[in-house]
Amino acid sequence: MAKLVTETVTEIHHWNDTLFSFKTTREHNFRFHNGHFVMIGLEVDGKPLTRAYSIASANYEDELEFFSIKVEDGPLTSRLRNVKIGDEILVSTKPTGTLVADNLFPGKHLYLISTGTGLAPFMSIIKDPDIYDRYEKVILTHGTRFLSELAYENYITKELPNNEFFGDIVKEKLIYYPTVTRDEFRNQGRITDLIESGKLFTDIGLPPASTDDDRFMICGNPSMLTDTCAILDTMGFSEFNKGKLGHYVIERAFVER
Repeated sequence: MAKLVTETVTEIHHWNDTLFSFKTTREHNFRFHNGHFVMIGLEVDGKPLTRAYSIASANYEDELEFFSIKVEDGPLTSRLRNVKIGDEILVSTKPTGTLVADNLFPGKHLYLISTGTGLAPFMSIIKDPDIYDRYEKVILTHGTRFLSELAYENYITKELPNNEFFGDIVKEKLIYYPTVTRDEFRNQGRITDLIESGKLFTDIGLPPASTDDDRFMICGNPSMLTDTCAILDTMGFSEFNKGKLGHYVIERAFVER
C-alpha cells in the first residue's frame, strides 16, 4: 500500500447540498501527471479510511484540490463533507491513473467527457499548457442533472480564459459544453445521446467524430462510461489498454466505486 502523508485543509467550497470541493497543502516533493488520482481519507478509530479521488489542481499548483459528492451514509464522504479549514487529510504519495495525454494517439481534437464529479481530473487537464500545444481544440463536456451541479462553471468560462500565462490560448482552443437533464438549459439531455445523435458536434461547430482526428477521455458515472465506450467502439475507436495507445481512455479505478 502507498504511504499516506498528512496534509492540512486550506480552503473549502460547498457548491450545493450534494457537492463540495476543498484544497489542502502539498508536500514539496509530491509529483503527478495532470489527470491522475490518489487515495485520500481520514483517520477513523485509529485506522485510515480512504478512497480514490482525482486531483482537480494542476501539477504545477502549490496546493492539492479535490471535488467530492456528499453522501449521508457514505463511510468516508459523510465525514469528509464536514471538514474545516485546518483539519488534517490523509493523502497517498503514489498518484496513478490512465487519464493522461500520453496514453492517446496524436490527434487534432481532445474531448473530455464528464458527468458529476468526473469533472475533477479534467480540471487539472484544462489548466495544462501542454494540452493546448498538442491539440487544435480541447472540448470539455460536463453532464449534470441540475444547474446547481455545474461546478467550476465560472472558473472555466471567466477565470481560466484570463489566466495571465496562457489565457489567450485557452480562449482560442477550449470549448466548454455543459449539459443538464432535469432543469431547463441551452444544452439539454444526456451527453451520450448528444454524441450519438451528432448534436454535440453540430453545436460546437466541429465535424462528426472520426478516428483520424478525435481523441476522448471519459470520467463519470458507470452507466455513462459504459454507454460512451459502446458508442465509440461502434464508431471504430479503440481504448488504451495495457500500454497500447488508444483513441480513448477511461479511468477504470472509478467504474465499480
